[in-house]
Amino acid sequence: MYHRAGMGRHYPGVAYVFSGDVMTAQPKFRRILLKLSGEGLMGQQDYGLDERVVERLAKEVKAVHDAGVEMCMVIGGGNIFRGVTGATRGMDRATADHMGMLATVINALAVQDALERAGVQSRVLSAIPMSTVCEPYIRRRAIRHMEKGRVVIFAAGTGNPFFTTDTAAALRAAEMNCDALMKATQVDGVYSADPKLVPDATRYDRLTFTEVLVKGLNVMDASAIALARENNIPILVFSLHEEHSLGRVLAGEEDLYTIITRED
Repeated sequence: MYHRAGMGRHYPGVAYVFSGDVMTAQPKFRRILLKLSGEGLMGQQDYGLDERVVERLAKEVKAVHDAGVEMCMVIGGGNIFRGVTGATRGMDRATADHMGMLATVINALAVQDALERAGVQSRVLSAIPMSTVCEPYIRRRAIRHMEKGRVVIFAAGTGNPFFTTDTAAALRAAEMNCDALMKATQVDGVYSADPKLVPDATRYDRLTFTEVLVKGLNVMDASAIALARENNIPILVFSLHEEHSLGRVLAGEEDLYTIITRED
């Protein structure tokens, strides 16, 4: 059992318990968007999906969902195909990006299957219509799904080439009126440089959107940061690999994340 009574700077007076995969908490955010990188689903593999990672993710999402948080998700496709990489090898950029969007649909279906097996109703909504396997993205339909307690997974990015899934995440977070954008990465926050390459890189506990842009911090692309700033959606960056990380961040365990907010 994991227990802590939190007195966090951003989440004062929160008490939470993890017993197995069950979370009891009073998270500050009522509705969130969780952004996952495709690479995060590979585990220790060089390519594709690690079923154990997907199943663990589904259990963590279930714990937060069962605590009353309305959730939607955007998942990258880098574990299968990256449009930018394809373009650098001579492929037409628009074609490469469309291939990357299809990779995100594969990941979304895999996560949906894991959530359903964990007992969480979910829906995949794709920006590129493919009615045989999932629903088309319609904003009001997506909101209604969340109001009914379903986890909504947005696939195929924005549906347009030249836009990343980070931008898609910021866009959908704004469209869904989310209280926060949770970005799960390979490290426990935002650093001045890649901590795997630069051991003495500085870790930030708190940043403004302007600081991220001015410092050129590689956390999300500039268009995603600008969208989040314009719509006043805080971004919480944390590690996908910490146990119960999503719930612990939502409950205010400050040393697990970096928060990015507006100047005011």
